[in-house]
This record gives sequence, C-alpha cells and structure tokens, in this order.
Amino acid sequence: MGNGGYHMVALLVGVAVGLAGVAFHLGVEGLTAAWPALLRDTLGLSGTALYSAAALVAATMAIASLFLVRRFAPEAGGSGVPEIEGAMEGLREVRWKRVLPVKFVAGLLSLSSGMVLGREGPTIHIGASIAKAAADLTRMSSEDMRGLLAAGGAAGLAAAFNAPLAAVLFVIEETRRQFPYSARTYVGVILASLASAVITEWLTGNVPYMLLPASAMPLTALPAFLLLGMLLGATGVGFNRTLVWSLDHVRRLGLATTFYLFPLLIGLIVGPLIFLLPEATQGGEVLAVQLATENRPLAVLAVIVLIRFVMTMASYSTGVAGGIFAPILALATTIGLTFGTALENVVPLPESTHLALAIAAMGGLFAATIGAPLVGMVLVMELTGAYSLLVPVMLTTIVSNMVAQRLGGRPIYEILLERTLAIEAAGQPTPRRRFRLRRPRSDLTGLAAPDTVPPKPQQ
Repeated sequence: MGNGGYHMVALLVGVAVGLAGVAFHLGVEGLTAAWPALLRDTLGLSGTALYSAAALVAATMAIASLFLVRRFAPEAGGSGVPEIEGAMEGLREVRWKRVLPVKFVAGLLSLSSGMVLGREGPTIHIGASIAKAAADLTRMSSEDMRGLLAAGGAAGLAAAFNAPLAAVLFVIEETRRQFPYSARTYVGVILASLASAVITEWLTGNVPYMLLPASAMPLTALPAFLLLGMLLGATGVGFNRTLVWSLDHVRRLGLATTFYLFPLLIGLIVGPLIFLLPEATQGGEVLAVQLATENRPLAVLAVIVLIRFVMTMASYSTGVAGGIFAPILALATTIGLTFGTALENVVPLPESTHLALAIAAMGGLFAATIGAPLVGMVLVMELTGAYSLLVPVMLTTIVSNMVAQRLGGRPIYEILLERTLAIEAAGQPTPRRRFRLRRPRSDLTGLAAPDTVPPKPQQ
C-alpha cells in the first residue's frame, strides 16, 4: 500500500473513531443522568427507598459490565491502553470483532453506574480496535498495522478529551519503543487525531472539556509550584503502589469467592453515594471544574481527596471496563486545591493561586503516575485552556516526574505488564515474584499490559 492509500485509511479511521468516541461520550452522559432522574423524579423515590434502589441499579450495572468482559472479551477489562501497547509490542492480539461491542457496552454500563472511572481508556481501546479492523480489511503489513493501531489509539484520546495535540504526543512519548517510526506512520497518527478532533468539535463544540479561566502567575509564586511538584511526585508513587496492591488483593478475593463479589459491593456503595456524596463518584471532569471555582474549606477538600483516592482504587480493581486518566486528573485538582488552601494559612498567596495550583497539579500527578510528562503538560493546556499557566504547569510536571523517578517510581503500565507476565508465567492466582522486562537503560516510559487478568472463559 502506497503512502496515499495508507494516509487515506488513517484519515477514515480517525473519522470513524471520532463518531464512535462522541457516541460513547454522549451515551455515558445520558445514561449517567437518566437513571438517577428516573428514580428520584419520575418514580418519586426518596430517603431509604431511593438509596436502596440506587444501590441495586448501580450494582446491577457493575455486574453486567464485568459479565460481558469475562464472558465474551477478557481483554476488554480495565482501561484498554495496556492492551494496545502490548499489541504494538507483539505481546497481545487485538480481537476487534469482540472487543468493539464489549468495550462499548461494558464501558457504558460501568461508567454510568457512578464508579470512579474515565472514558478515555475505553475510547482509546475502541479507536485502536477500529484501526485493527481497517488494517485487516486492507491486508496491511505488520509494520503498517502497528502504526495504524497507534493512530487509532491517538484518535480515541483526541475524541475523549478533544485534545488532538496531546493525542499525537501520547504516541511519541508513551509508545516510542513500540511505534514503527516512519514518515507515513507519523503522518498517519496526525491525520487520524486531526480527523477525530474535527468530528468531535463538529458534534460537541470547540470548547475545552475542563475550561478553567486562569490568569498568569508572578514569578514569585513559582516556589509554591515547585513544592507542589515534589508532593505530587511522592503521591504518584504511592498511587501506583496502592493500585497494584488493590488489584492483587481483589484478585485473591475473587479466586477465593467469586470475581463478581467485589463489583457487587462497590456498586451497592456507589449507588447511594450518587445522591449522598456525588464528589465520591464518576470520572471527575465536572467535579474538577466545580471544585476549582468554589472556595471549600480545607477539611472538606482533604476529605474529598481521601474519598476520591479510595474510590479510584476500589473502582479500578473491579475489573470492569473503564479508564484511569480522568480519575487521576480529578484527584490531582483536589490535591492542588488542598495544598493551596493549606499553604495560604502559612504565607500570603497571589490572587487566583488556588486555581493555578489545581491546574498545574493535573500535569504533575499525570507525569508521576503515567510517566509521560510532556503529554501531561500539553493535555492540561488543551483540557483547561489555561495557556497563561504554561510555565507553572511545566515546572510542576517535570519536578513531579523527577521526584517520582528518584523515589523508585515507575510508569503504571510497566508495572501492570510485569504483574500480568508474572501471573501468567508462574501460573499462580497471585504473583509470587516481580518479573522485570529487559529494556534499554535509556527507556523511561513503561510498556502497558491488561489492567486485570481474569481467567479465560471456558471453551
């Protein structure tokens, strides 16, 4: 296939991913709002009856999501980003015929149940699956197929966050070891991301998803962002280690009982929280904007940080379809606000510093957990539109990434891959040892793997 043909396929993939991404986004928003309104407004439930019904609905959606994953497409569990990077490495196979419907429907159910999960992971997985379908239909070579997988994943990220530049950089920084660099594949990634962004803006509008009006910070405020970066670096390392700990323990529970028990419990908890404490539910994009524009007390912010942290671990460990980018960004925003509020009690801060710290914290925690500081910087800019804060965001993000590396932190997808390989190699229900991949010392970015490894369904 010539360059023109390849680029045309990449462009069409971007269009298809944009349409699928918008459909998924609108579907999640619609269902998330519909069922609570049905219980409270249409049926007129209140008090104990409302909370009980909400618990049952959320638990049913969580169980249904996990059933679809475990029964029809085990690789559709979790975010899907590890699956794509694993496929580009040659360690996974993208079975698009089963992944596409399962990821879409299972992701719709899990995200709409109220669990703390993001839509960007499923959208990236859906995008790469569409790309694999196109590669199969056009009988592409292995190298072109790998390039098109990256293009489809980038288009998915562009559709999820309306962030085409961050999507292109995600391929450059996150998959630099796996991506087959050439002029045609690189242009293909750009064309797919651009086409997806055009479709997304055409159908949903050209407005940043987390628009936060922020003013420039004086240079005298930069030490605060330096301290925030150090805090987020340590937090990111703790986040990754806690996530793996949660996955291991939930897996042990599932093997000892049933893999549906934990999602059932989380659904029963999340349902009532949608009405009682909405800050503890859902991906968090709307929450981040809401908190950043309010002046909540320090104690309240600290409680929200703790609850969001716990609910992110619990939701992601269930094994249902759902991403982690959005929960990380929402958690980071709350940490930034908490840090700013606490710091203000010690030293005077310039006006709007709280908002600036909240925005910069998104890039910092992203860099410390995902291990992609450049993507974190650009993603924050495209999400919030706060380009006047570029220098504070860059400082916070790179310091956070440096501290995370200094503390021995590693990208979460690399950790998850080694966990998966250890389980499969040892044939044990839980990892007995840590399996380390051999890779060049210069490689600082992780390789992804499935978020959970449920047993294969019976043939």
